Amino acid sequence: MAQKVVLKVMTMTDDKTKKKAIEAAADIFGVDSIAADLNDQKLTVIGLMDSVAVVKKLKKVGKVDIVSVGPAKEEKKEEKKEEKKEEKKEEKKEEKKEEKKEENKEEKK
Repeated sequence: MAQKVVLKVMTMTDDKTKKKAIEAAADIFGVDSIAADLNDQKLTVIGLMDSVAVVKKLKKVGKVDIVSVGPAKEEKKEEKKEEKKEEKKEEKKEEKKEEKKEENKEEKK
């Protein structure tokens, strides 16, 4: 199962160091996605990889602190939200069809 590792890279203060951190994380086998936030100096790495290998690779860029390590559940939440939206749209369409049928029946009477 994919895991989400959130790291604080102390030296990530400008675009150049941000690029170096992203490139270092991208070299690791099993990384699916990388997100970097310059304001908080945080780097989020998601994938089937070793979190120790990620930290070891990023130490070459600068000082690294592990903020959190856990399962990557966000993808599932987004999929569920999309499914719920589709279900609601289908329900609305069905309701409209039923209303039209009822109106047609009343007009025929």
